[in-house]
Parts: sequence; C-alpha cells; structure tokens
Amino acid sequence: MQIAQLAATGLSNREIGQQLYLSHRTIGAHLYKVYPKLGISSRGQLREKLQLGGW
Repeated sequence: MQIAQLAATGLSNREIGQQLYLSHRTIGAHLYKVYPKLGISSRGQLREKLQLGGW
C-alpha cells in the first residue's frame, strides 16, 4: 500500500526505493503485482484509483 501511495504522488521507482531502503527493481516488482489487482495499467490510473478511495 505504501509503495502504491508513493507512486501515486509521482515519485519514480528509484525515489521510492531510496525512501524505503529498497531497490528500484523491488519497487517495480511490487507495482507490477498491484496494477492487475486494481484493474489498472499506468501510474496515472493509480493516482486516480487511490484518490477515489478505490483501495
């Protein structure tokens, strides 16, 4: 959830990784799993979905 929220704010995978002390590849892997669960395919949709309280 935290990774999705940070991605929705517009941070890059690398920036998120630096904040959470994780690799940018780990961040990408988590987002890759989250997108289908939310029925989305882009960060823009992620922002919309989280703002509407869809998750």
